[in-house]
Amino acid sequence: MDFAKIKEAAQNYSADMNQFLRDIVRNPGESCDEKKHVETIAAKMRELNFDQVEIDPMGNVMGFMGTGDKIISFDAHIDTVGIGNIENWKFDPYEGYENETEIGGRGVSDQCGGLVSGVYGARIMKDLGLIPEGYKIMVVGTVQEEDCDGLCWQYIINEDKIRPEFVVSTEPTDGGIYRGQRGRMEIRVDVKGVSCHGSAPERGDNAIYKMADILQDIRSLNENDAEDGTEIKGLVKMLDPKYNKDYEEARFLGRGTVTVSQIFYTSPSRCAVADSCAISLDRRMTFGETWESCLDEIRALPSVKKYGDDVVVSMYDYDRPSYTGCVYPIECYFPTWAIPKDHAVTKAMEEAYNGLYGDKRIGAEETLEMRQARPLTDKWTFSTNGVSIMGRNGIPCIGFGPGAEAQAHAPNEKTWKQDLVTCAAVYAALPTCYCK
Repeated sequence: MDFAKIKEAAQNYSADMNQFLRDIVRNPGESCDEKKHVETIAAKMRELNFDQVEIDPMGNVMGFMGTGDKIISFDAHIDTVGIGNIENWKFDPYEGYENETEIGGRGVSDQCGGLVSGVYGARIMKDLGLIPEGYKIMVVGTVQEEDCDGLCWQYIINEDKIRPEFVVSTEPTDGGIYRGQRGRMEIRVDVKGVSCHGSAPERGDNAIYKMADILQDIRSLNENDAEDGTEIKGLVKMLDPKYNKDYEEARFLGRGTVTVSQIFYTSPSRCAVADSCAISLDRRMTFGETWESCLDEIRALPSVKKYGDDVVVSMYDYDRPSYTGCVYPIECYFPTWAIPKDHAVTKAMEEAYNGLYGDKRIGAEETLEMRQARPLTDKWTFSTNGVSIMGRNGIPCIGFGPGAEAQAHAPNEKTWKQDLVTCAAVYAALPTCYCK
């Protein structure tokens, strides 16, 4: 394989990739409103002579190069979050901007840039004859990831009946190769009370006061140590072999966390005792933790046990229709996952990268110091569609994508043109490295 020729081909497509990315993000594409993004992507795939282009009933857009029975897939979610407070933006988030090294706009890092590199990586494979015999390359622009990570892939695997041999997540990786992430789940805690007139609160049972006790215990669960004398042992305990047989991968991914993200209440009026209170918890999970263990952990807190049947701990469900009207219900559980460091897919990705760019992360000048302070092969802080691909379905997943995690969901989001080229080249080389 001629790595120099691959790099040259990717560089030659640079201007086309830049324009394609700007064309995608010029239209808003928040979760469940991705139709314009999908139409733009499908049109480009057809223009680049993909062998097959499909939009499934959920609205995921899929392009295929090659005709083999086995599939290597490149995944990019093409929905975005909203823009938040427009006053925090220095430019129009949809018109964006472009200069010699950067492209700005909502979704350029998170994560339409990955879709662009995937599409042109597949085109380079076809140009240079790099699609291995017996394989086809699938580039998929997936929907609703920002709303419900991995839902799209549950649909692709279970309903479209597509199960790739492995998947590359093109989420931003700051120039690195990522082999895992912490999982997450969305927990709800409901507390019952009894209302009464606020002038005599002793006649009622204030649900907010009960929740106040529970909140302090949840804070302790996140912040405490795990020493023998600590009543509520902190989540840091999962890094200790005493509590977790998977402690080595837990240390690689990092400890779990829990935080309160929302609070709700009901009361007959502002001069009455609250008769219910509820909270939402964002729970990040490391290796060795499951949705059952996380729910049981909350149920075992002293304050939760104290209030007995007045407290209900549950997991949220998701059933929002896609832009096509498809409803595909699922619980809000997004499993932890990691591909082994010596897995064939990990090694193939490292070989492709090393052959093209060496053994250190590269990038624009402003990113180099931060990037090269980190190992080439590492992990994400945030969550990705890998929660379904590998976490739920056991399909090997590896991460390599243009842009930066820190740009995700931030105002003035930008990405770097060099990253688009780098990723397209690595994607083009990867199947041959894997199949040799």
